[in-house]
Amino acid sequence: MIIKRFAYGVMVTATVLALAGCASDKSDAEKEALLETSDPAVEELYNKAHDALESRQYKTAADSFDEVERLYPYSEWATRAMLMSGYTQYKAMKYDEAVLALDRFIELHPGHKDTPYAYYLKGLCYYEQITDVGRDQDMTQNAMKSLSEVVRRFPDSRYARDAQLKLDLTRDHLAGKEMEVGRYYLSRREYNAAINRFKTVVDDYQTTTQVAEALHRMVEAYMALGLTGEAKRIGAVLGYNYPSSEWYHRTYVLLGGKETDMIVPTDGDGGWFGWF
Repeated sequence: MIIKRFAYGVMVTATVLALAGCASDKSDAEKEALLETSDPAVEELYNKAHDALESRQYKTAADSFDEVERLYPYSEWATRAMLMSGYTQYKAMKYDEAVLALDRFIELHPGHKDTPYAYYLKGLCYYEQITDVGRDQDMTQNAMKSLSEVVRRFPDSRYARDAQLKLDLTRDHLAGKEMEVGRYYLSRREYNAAINRFKTVVDDYQTTTQVAEALHRMVEAYMALGLTGEAKRIGAVLGYNYPSSEWYHRTYVLLGGKETDMIVPTDGDGGWFGWF
């Protein structure tokens, strides 16, 4: 499964406009604060970077934002330029450079009002690089870690909800990787190894779409090992939680299609969590 890229819509657009807007769009108090800490020429350089960004001249934009930071290191312009440099590298799909810029912004300005956005954008840098489950999943792990930081640190921010949605997709992707490995072991009749992979999905990725199939595959493996009682127990768990799913119907047939064989837990059993 490949997690496709998503358009980030109004939320990201609004953030970038707020960061990159010309001085004429700022409040009088903000303009005064900026001018107090920098030479007026910095505004022209910053706007040059912003214009290049809008024209998708990403290298020129990134170089200009970096120049703002180099020439006016203690100004608010430099702070904004640092974050905009990270965004520019993200737009250019130079994700490593973007993460470096964003990490530097986070380290130097942990209490800044735009720090939640820096964390969120860092998460997107990793999220955009998630690949097919057949490949290495380091980027997926990094995306999950970064997006979790957004949700944990800034639960009330405008980015938390989107980060949570992407975090759910990332977990599903990692569960899909475990399923792929488990199915491989199952095809090679390495049943214990397969069961361990499927159990990882059930234990660690309980909210993903992969759980129903994982339970069914465990039933297959236990049946192949001749452990019919264990297979029925897992089948009961599947039936309790996913009674209408395709995977339960397959399990039902695999177990002989006899409903009396299915030990369906009651509400007092605490659902399938208590069965593992």
